[in-house]
Amino acid sequence: MRAKYKTQRELDRIDRQILRELQAEGRLAFTELGERIGLSTTPCTERVRRLEREGVIMGYSARLNPEHLEAGLLVFVEINLSYKSADIFEEFRRSVLTLPHVLECHLVSGDFDYLIKARINEMTSYRKLLGDILLKLPNVRDSKSYIVMEEVKESLILPVPER
Repeated sequence: MRAKYKTQRELDRIDRQILRELQAEGRLAFTELGERIGLSTTPCTERVRRLEREGVIMGYSARLNPEHLEAGLLVFVEINLSYKSADIFEEFRRSVLTLPHVLECHLVSGDFDYLIKARINEMTSYRKLLGDILLKLPNVRDSKSYIVMEEVKESLILPVPER
């Protein structure tokens, strides 16, 4: 569950520059970041720490190549539940959080209830993921799957508007 942050102040030009630089290169040293945005190390560090405390910067991670980790097959699965209620959505949510191959799961509006993004190594693994795991989650009625043939674009970089 996403943390709620009470402080919602306006981001200034320097904050936005920091966000752009850190999205492009999250391991950037504070001295280098400061040089790029025109601040000395201490005020730069203080701004980054404040952006972290306020929840603007949610964390840092390494991007891994799925091909090297036996996760080269990307699939999207639409899931429909048999019943809809807050308790049933919560039970489904708790169950899907335990699945390591599921990278994303979104409760959506439209013709289905959830959209799942998963990575596995091959079609045999996909059949197991769908038949033995996803379709056995609480209150799942049916599914529709999409196997990705080519990844045209995948990014976690958010546009940082000027203002």
